[in-house]
Amino acid sequence: MGFSDTLVVVLLRAITFIYDVLTLPIYTIVQYPWRKVRECKESKAQAISHEGGITFRSTTPISKMHVELEKQGIDTMEKVFNYAVRRNGSKRCLGSRELIDEEDEVQKNGKVFKKYVLGEYLWKTYNEVDRLASGFSKGLRQMGLEPKGKICIFAETRAEWLIAAIGCFKQNITLVTLYATLGEDAVIHGLNETECEFVLTSHDLMPKFRVILENSKSVKHLIYMEDPLRKTDVSKFPENVKIHGFCDVIAAGTKSSIGGSPPSPEDVAIIMYTSGSTGAPKGVLLSQRNVSIAMMAFSDALGPVYPDDIYLGYLPLAHVLELMCESISFLSGIPIGYSTPLTMTDQSSKIKRGCKGDTSVLRPTIMASVPLILDRIYKGIQEKVGESGKIGQALFKFFYDYKLKWYYRGFNTPLVNRLIFKKLRQLIGGRVRILASGGAPLAPDTHEFIRNSLCVPLLQGYGLTETAACATISLGSDMSTGRVGAPLGCCDIRLVNWDEGNYTIKDRPFPRGEILIGGDNVALGYYKLPEATEKDFFEEDGRRWFRSGDIAEVQEDGCFKIIDRKKDLVKLQVGEYVSLGKVESELKTCPLVDNICIYGDASKQFCVALIVPAVKHLTILATKLGKSGDMTLEEMCADAGLANAVLKEIQIHGTNSKLAKFEIPGAVTLCSDTWQPDSGLVTAAFKLKRKNIQDHYQSDINRMYA
Repeated sequence: MGFSDTLVVVLLRAITFIYDVLTLPIYTIVQYPWRKVRECKESKAQAISHEGGITFRSTTPISKMHVELEKQGIDTMEKVFNYAVRRNGSKRCLGSRELIDEEDEVQKNGKVFKKYVLGEYLWKTYNEVDRLASGFSKGLRQMGLEPKGKICIFAETRAEWLIAAIGCFKQNITLVTLYATLGEDAVIHGLNETECEFVLTSHDLMPKFRVILENSKSVKHLIYMEDPLRKTDVSKFPENVKIHGFCDVIAAGTKSSIGGSPPSPEDVAIIMYTSGSTGAPKGVLLSQRNVSIAMMAFSDALGPVYPDDIYLGYLPLAHVLELMCESISFLSGIPIGYSTPLTMTDQSSKIKRGCKGDTSVLRPTIMASVPLILDRIYKGIQEKVGESGKIGQALFKFFYDYKLKWYYRGFNTPLVNRLIFKKLRQLIGGRVRILASGGAPLAPDTHEFIRNSLCVPLLQGYGLTETAACATISLGSDMSTGRVGAPLGCCDIRLVNWDEGNYTIKDRPFPRGEILIGGDNVALGYYKLPEATEKDFFEEDGRRWFRSGDIAEVQEDGCFKIIDRKKDLVKLQVGEYVSLGKVESELKTCPLVDNICIYGDASKQFCVALIVPAVKHLTILATKLGKSGDMTLEEMCADAGLANAVLKEIQIHGTNSKLAKFEIPGAVTLCSDTWQPDSGLVTAAFKLKRKNIQDHYQSDINRMYA
């Protein structure tokens, strides 16, 4: 730190000291900081049984919405959505941004990219959505799809996806959901296993079906969601497959006199295919009761709803997390505005220069995310701070630390939020009051940084497709990081010993073990996989349970912390266990890392890392080492000197992240390939496919260990 920035910090300390002395009494009276600290420490769950492990149950009161739904006897998704329409009728419901045009934009390097010209959000009311959903459902019936039949949705997240789902629930038609980013082989697997005759897709994904339909003979009807600018090419498809526009199906159904066919609570609502991180995707059978019960539990965690609340929908609706978030928003009267990662912010890749991204236009108050996106926001902010010069960095660090100090004492810092962090909040629209993270463990450093710099509570949850996204969730009052909260009201959480990993319920200071989840939210099993169902699910005293394979510890306030996963644990030659997921979570926060896979050989004394580098930071490092500025990414990744420099940075970062010596990689390989779902190296939810990555990079692994 130079003289000028040191002087700035000294002056700021003096100014903030005087400010604190003058304002502390006022903030103490207004903010009740002792209440926040007390709420954080209060017990959120209690042990109700010590038979076969330790079973915990939530002590958090259920919400008014939950009570009302139980009184109304709402136990299916058809009843859930009908109730929401009656309750919210003419209110805004689903919003999509108007796509005005697509134009060529010349970049500084001379390359030309297609950019969107977008207008305002156009909204459909609850009554309009209900009318469209009814029309779609009757249109399917007109085409021959009977109750308890199946339709596969293979499409990006958009309003039509949810409208179609609501329509299917009205007619007791089972949804088969597949990620829009899945490769053709995985789609073919899902269609053939479920023998779907009906498929709903989008204009952009239609070309894939020229290949898919050659290998999936069950499909008889292909429905596509229209594009507002381009006409869909429906030529060169098999003659035995009928092609329909989404709007045409609704139009035909609107004229139909077919009535509804409400489902029962035990009917299968969704066959939701998992992302398949350890093999072919498995279809999880979620009943109407499973999903509706899970929604009630989520309403307990949501808290009060305000008239100006808006939810930002952009995660895959084929993922149980996004489907639950949108469903609870629909139920609670919170408008859902749709976005995509390509149009979300002003700097997103599809936004024309000078135009606003979706968050700037929508200004959402509630959004869900996954660690991958939060890690990128974290690195993006760090980059901007790094570019602000030494004084700018010193200012940011001073006020970041200042805010953090008062946060853990129970205080908010409104003036600092407005003066220092307002621009950062604008990255997600400036109004977000609830940010939730799920899908994978979130690194504590990322958790704290995002919460502190974006001035928003970050609720971390834990759940699986097999439990309808429900298991645990942290509350807004929780000041800790790295934890996933206490059990939701719909289920109990049990810890059982996992002797192979040396985790037991008698461990101190906190009990540790494998998580088992029991409740009405637990799925019926896996589609056409009786052996896997018998292995992972079981009944006990009339309650259905699921063995998660995740390892957790439960802390004194009843909140859980995910510390390991059975499939991610490797025992090295020295006898130490390495949690691959834990190490990856910590090292992903290193600016040089875009993605990382840790590999451990049981016959070796150290683990190794396969790293997809962040190109900008790798280029900066190469320049520091005197490498040519004209090197391609492939050349940089192949450079041994650069790889050694990255290894040193990784090792320093690992030590600073308090990783044990045996957890820090002893060698690295830089990978020039980006790991996308279509490469087969990550799932559609961007979880690592370890076996595929190992097979792909086996020669590099051998070299690192040699």
